[in-house]
Amino acid sequence: MLSIPSVTNAAAELAATFRGQLLKPADVGYEDARKVHNGLVDKRPALIARCRGVADVVDALDLTRRLGLEVAVRGGGHNVAGRATINGGVMVDLSPMKGIRVDPESRTVWAQGGVTWGELNRETQLHGLGVTGGVVSSTGIAGLTLGGGVGWLMGKYGLALDNLRAVELVTAGGKVLRASKHQDPELFWALRGGGGNFGVATSLEYELHPVGPTVMGGPIVHPIERSRDVLEFYRDSTRSLPDEHMLFASLTHAPDGSGREVAALVTCHCGPLADAEKAMRPLKQFGGPALDAVGPMPYCQLNSMLDANYPKGALNYWKSNFLTELSDAAIDTMISCFARCPTPMGQLLLEHFHGAVARIDVGEAAFPHRREGYNFLVLAQWMQPADTSACIAWARETYDRMRPFFAPGRYVNYLDDDETGEPVAAAYGPNYRRLQQIKAKYDPKNFFRMNQNIRPLA
Repeated sequence: MLSIPSVTNAAAELAATFRGQLLKPADVGYEDARKVHNGLVDKRPALIARCRGVADVVDALDLTRRLGLEVAVRGGGHNVAGRATINGGVMVDLSPMKGIRVDPESRTVWAQGGVTWGELNRETQLHGLGVTGGVVSSTGIAGLTLGGGVGWLMGKYGLALDNLRAVELVTAGGKVLRASKHQDPELFWALRGGGGNFGVATSLEYELHPVGPTVMGGPIVHPIERSRDVLEFYRDSTRSLPDEHMLFASLTHAPDGSGREVAALVTCHCGPLADAEKAMRPLKQFGGPALDAVGPMPYCQLNSMLDANYPKGALNYWKSNFLTELSDAAIDTMISCFARCPTPMGQLLLEHFHGAVARIDVGEAAFPHRREGYNFLVLAQWMQPADTSACIAWARETYDRMRPFFAPGRYVNYLDDDETGEPVAAAYGPNYRRLQQIKAKYDPKNFFRMNQNIRPLA
């Protein structure tokens, strides 16, 4: 194991030119900087390189290689598995890199790797423009996009990665590349779904679309006793949604903090408000909800409305898989499993894929999941460490009981820390071998392995 003086001396040498901040374990600010969104993750890097620009990233990677350490790359730090940090290695922290440039004429936006969706949306919405982002505004754009990018606009405009025009990347060897459909197209193909396997994404360029500034959306909450009716209604409704209309369903807990179990629908319509009102009418008229908060709101507000449900520092453990269909038996199993949920912050979530996201060819990008249907997520979240064993056990047991209804695919951004190897291969399906070949070209020694790792083909 490398000695502390070696790291200290190397960091002191780098500090002469480094624009950002180099934090060692005894430094002021280290404890806060080492934390990621998931409070279950508690790792201590030997050095945190808080980068201010691309040259900082290049130098931080060079230092890591010279010291013979492992590297982790942090953007927004939201990844549930905690792959943005590392024990005893170097965390390359992009969070200070906040540059955003919107070009309303070409309808594009360029943003650095430390930008969050809330920050990006705030700038693009000044021009009535937007791109598919996450459903929690504090999520980083880079990690979400490189693994997929589920969001409220994906029915109309596809995933976040489907809207990428280019990625600036620092490779394992320290080269700075621009990947697009015209420059390094094979690398660009791999980056659209392949996560952090090929380098550090220091900036991303997206195509923008007319969005809002006012859209229709929000939650509709029903008593838990109506769970079966709600999920059957959800299944029926998702069979005929227009592209502009997204609809998720959840067995969860009341947003008032009471811990009361509820069945909820969460929705967004990004089209004209007259069309949105018509589309929302069946949801509003169904079953006499206990809470109906669906209405017109700014897109930025919609994108942040769930933030409070996912506080930084809460302990998280997730399991997810695509479903073959939302059958009666799958609904019954979900209801039975949720009744055993040991935490008032836990939920079972269904994300519906349709529209533009399902009209793209499986081989168009590394992300292969282009079939209309549902992604099922067990989201165990809790605040007290004493509840950890019970909450993780519930998530695993629920996942196992839902196995008979699973399709082959996994969403790579939801893979937790104990899921490597086969689950990663399942996340890429028919695209996995091609990804391994590209990994062998750009990172043959697997330098970037603190991720949902794609092993280079020998």
